[in-house]
Amino acid sequence: MITKKFNYIEFGRTTEDGKRLYLAPDGSKLPSVTTILDATKTEEQKKSLQEWRNRVGHERATQITTEAANRGTRMHTYLERHIKNGEIGAVPSNPFAQPSWLMAHAVVEAAFHKVDEFWGTEVPLYYSGLYAGTTDCVGQWQGKPAILDFKQSNKVKKREWIDDYFMQLSAYALAHDKMYNTNIDHAVILMCVKPVNDESVPEYLEFEVGGNEFEMWKGRWLDRVSEYYSKIHK
Repeated sequence: MITKKFNYIEFGRTTEDGKRLYLAPDGSKLPSVTTILDATKTEEQKKSLQEWRNRVGHERATQITTEAANRGTRMHTYLERHIKNGEIGAVPSNPFAQPSWLMAHAVVEAAFHKVDEFWGTEVPLYYSGLYAGTTDCVGQWQGKPAILDFKQSNKVKKREWIDDYFMQLSAYALAHDKMYNTNIDHAVILMCVKPVNDESVPEYLEFEVGGNEFEMWKGRWLDRVSEYYSKIHK
C-alpha cells in the first residue's frame, strides 16, 4: 500500500548519559523530539504528573504506564502491517494483544479510507543540528500532504490536553520539509481509547491541525527546542 514518493533514509541510535540520541546522516548526534519535550515540560505538567503518581501509588503508576506503552507498541505494529500489506491479520489468541488489535482495527475502519496515499511508515527524520525522531506515518490525507500519528489512550482526551502531541507532529513536519523539500502544513492524530472491558469496543478519536494553527504549533515547538538548548548549555 505504500507509494514510494521519497527515498527515506534509515539511521541509527545510541544512548549517552541515559539520553537517547539519533545518529544523523550528517554525522551529528541529535536528541529525540520526545527527549526535548520531556526536558522542557512546564512546572504545572510536572506537578500534575507527580500528583497522579502520588494518588495512585508509584508502583501502580509504573504498571499503568508500562502497560500503556506495550499496548501502544502492539497497536503500532498492527497498523504498520496494514500500511505495508493491506491487512492486520487475524485476532490474536494472546489476551494481552487483543485490545491492541481491536484498537488498530478501529483506526483502520474509521480513518484509513481518508488516506489517499501512504508514503512511509516509521520514517526517520532529522533537522540538522537540532533534533531527530521517527514519525508513525507520512502521506496524503484527503488531498493534503500530512504527518499522521497513531496514539493509544487509557481514557478519552480533549483537544486542549494534547499540546505536546501537536508540537511533536510539528517537529516531524519541519524536519520532513527540510530533508525532502516538502511543504507539509497538515497533521492528524489518530487516537484510540482502550476497551473498558471484554464486552466494550475501543473509542476512536481524531484531531486534525493545519494552516495557521499548525504554523502556530511549529513556532511553539521551536520555542521548546530553544529552551532545551538553553538549559543544556548553562
